[in-house]
Amino acid sequence: MTADRSSRPGRPYDVVLFGATGFTGALTAEYLAGRAGPETRWALAGRDEAKLAAVRERLAELNPACADLPLLHADIAEPASIEKLAYAARVVITTVGPYSKYGEPLVAACARAGTDYVDLTGEPTFVDRMYVKYHEEAVRSGARIVHACGFDSIPHDLGVYFTVKHLPEGVPLRVEGFVRGRVSPSGGTWHSVIDVVSDTAGMRRAEKERAQIEQKPRGRTVRISRRPIPRTRVGGGWTLPMPTLDPQIVVRSAAALDRYGPDFSYGHYVAVKRLAGAAALAAGAPVLVGLALLPPTRSLLRRLRAPGDGPSARERERSWFSVTFVGEGGGARVVTEVAGGDPGYGETAKMLAESALCLAHDDLPDTSGQVTTAAAMGDALVERLVKAGITFRVRQGG
Repeated sequence: MTADRSSRPGRPYDVVLFGATGFTGALTAEYLAGRAGPETRWALAGRDEAKLAAVRERLAELNPACADLPLLHADIAEPASIEKLAYAARVVITTVGPYSKYGEPLVAACARAGTDYVDLTGEPTFVDRMYVKYHEEAVRSGARIVHACGFDSIPHDLGVYFTVKHLPEGVPLRVEGFVRGRVSPSGGTWHSVIDVVSDTAGMRRAEKERAQIEQKPRGRTVRISRRPIPRTRVGGGWTLPMPTLDPQIVVRSAAALDRYGPDFSYGHYVAVKRLAGAAALAAGAPVLVGLALLPPTRSLLRRLRAPGDGPSARERERSWFSVTFVGEGGGARVVTEVAGGDPGYGETAKMLAESALCLAHDDLPDTSGQVTTAAAMGDALVERLVKAGITFRVRQGG
């Protein structure tokens, strides 16, 4: 049984955004300025008050009500400030990455304080380590620790959730996701990718440590499918396995929710139109890993983009994503799609902010600890995202 969130005393803010002076943080702040509404008591937090004030000034130009938006001092290097931040909010949003370097103090503080937490991480090692260290404490306090609330991994997690709801109940289910899109990475995202691929040994250790303590679903099987599919099963094109955090999040939702059936598998693929593009991706990935493993070349890779840098507004306007899901089970087959605009920034800021607002205001399942978006928010978050302009639709069957 989780703690009664409505009765927490002394919480002056529903939502606090930590990291608003960064590239994605600023976009998230702009989204909240337009969509949070007068019922949401929210604030900005960071270590540089002058920069926070500059963000607030820009927000006030979009929405005059933001002129008096509270600014809170919080610095990862000052544990007391992070603790104070956690106890001031019902939900904390953080865009301060790479999370493997800067994320743990805030997760720990929120787990202790019973404060809901959302981030943008796509770092499997960080997610697994946070589960091992803080899941049980968050269960006791009632905190919901929800990682990967951006393009990693909401379209995939909620897309599979949406697909499963259009398949028969109580039967083995198989779902495959095919990702297409156009996006330019920010400096923060680029640094996170380099950190992930440079520490594959650490990632395996963290995965093993989690597996030793995480309870498996009783009487049910969930797994990631890694079977090769050279061509997409819908729409043509060529595919490669996509070794991101997303399939891990999907199968954790499947483990938490009986609706995914007694035997569930998920395969995750990137889809490209031309064979040459698939070949280039297949050849380039090992090269990136090799360069990231060596300290001198890893340093050079990091210099390609600085944290806080991001694509121009024009580049973001040209960006898009589409994830097609093929679901099968019980003799039925359904094809669904989740799609939107700029996945790395505009839509990610939208998904992150709506996740926080959903946790703050909506009637949700009784969950706590480290949970996924599908398990913690499900239909309520899908409804919010559809209203915000992200498409969830059935293309065939269902």
